Amino acid sequence: MIGSGYVGLVSGACFADFGHDVICVDKDKSKIDALLGGKIPIFEPGLDHLVASNVAAGRLQFTTDLAEGVRDADAVFIAVGTPSRRGDGHADLSYVYGAAKEIAGAINGFTVIVDKSTVPVGTGDEVERIIREANPDADFAVVSNPEFLREGAAIDDFKRPDRVVIGGDDPRALEVMRQIYRPLALGRSPIIEMSRRGAELTKYAGNAFLATKITFINEIADLCEKVGADVQDVARGIGLDNRIGGKFLHAGPGYGGSCFPKDTLALLKTSQDYDAPQRIVEAVVAVNDNRKRAMGRKVIAACGGDVRGKTIAVLGLTFKPNTDDMRDSPAIAVVQTLQDAGAKVRAYDPEGMEQAKLVLDGIDYCTNSYEAMEGADALVIVTEWDAFRALDLDRVKSLLSAPILVDLRNVYPREMAEKAGFSYTAVGR
Repeated sequence: MIGSGYVGLVSGACFADFGHDVICVDKDKSKIDALLGGKIPIFEPGLDHLVASNVAAGRLQFTTDLAEGVRDADAVFIAVGTPSRRGDGHADLSYVYGAAKEIAGAINGFTVIVDKSTVPVGTGDEVERIIREANPDADFAVVSNPEFLREGAAIDDFKRPDRVVIGGDDPRALEVMRQIYRPLALGRSPIIEMSRRGAELTKYAGNAFLATKITFINEIADLCEKVGADVQDVARGIGLDNRIGGKFLHAGPGYGGSCFPKDTLALLKTSQDYDAPQRIVEAVVAVNDNRKRAMGRKVIAACGGDVRGKTIAVLGLTFKPNTDDMRDSPAIAVVQTLQDAGAKVRAYDPEGMEQAKLVLDGIDYCTNSYEAMEGADALVIVTEWDAFRALDLDRVKSLLSAPILVDLRNVYPREMAEKAGFSYTAVGR
């Protein structure tokens, strides 16, 4: 497993738990040293136990030596980062291509090279060309096997997937992939085989569609506020139609994270390269970008239109619960909008504060929810961590200097908040 970040570490640990022998490789020596010392560099529920148990069983190893990992491997997974490239938004494939070149020099016997990273259409072709050029005698095949892991539920997603997508046409490679995923047969998870380019596009199309559902219900939420409807009623009313489904129909401050923002941009760049415009996805990206700062303005409006000199308590900084990931989190734009308007921000997040400190300056980071509220002029819920779902509202009111609650995740019923004496603002309600 080349790359021991989120995808590589989760995938490697789960494959090892299936009974396979796995070597996770990473150039970052500090990361490998931490893993060898039993420290997990990311927060993902259950991952620490999974890694520890499989290391103890001898099925999971860590190294900085790529050749050591590749030499005896039946399959080599490329699971390195593909961040958005500055300037044009295209996926930065330098890490993928660099890994391919190194792999070429270490292949020994027939080896399946698996693109696990999220990569644009045609990347597998280029990986194949790089390896062939670097080692003309190598016996290998390149397949695409995109990941569909949700942060916070990644282990369950890996072990009980909705589907496994494998893209390639080499019979030997496909058989190796079938054997790798054979442990999933008991759960009858469908394994879908298709062309390599089809598999690459499936990942982007899936994420773009989910981002579209989120953005759609967010715009419906805005309309609900204008016409006097409740977006939660509307979402349930349409979500029970099995052609639509209820997932990803929760109105809020917009999507963030490591996948949707960069993957929608990469899909748009691919569509431009192939002259096949994706107008719906273009609108999704634009609406979501604007929404995040609009949520900051929503807080300001709830505070009477002026927050200069005021203190705002913010609960939740990560883009979603059960992760420490701050990448493109809506909280970033909300906090910056408040700061630009002259507010002081006090914040608490159960897991994300160390990562938040790398991207947000001028915040008072607190040790718990109630400390963040002490003397604040308003409370804002940005991320729906379970710890924020049952706050003692009487205590909250006593700590705040003004009873203003802005619930950007619709955690609390309006009746409950208003009965407790709050001026309550939600999304689409």
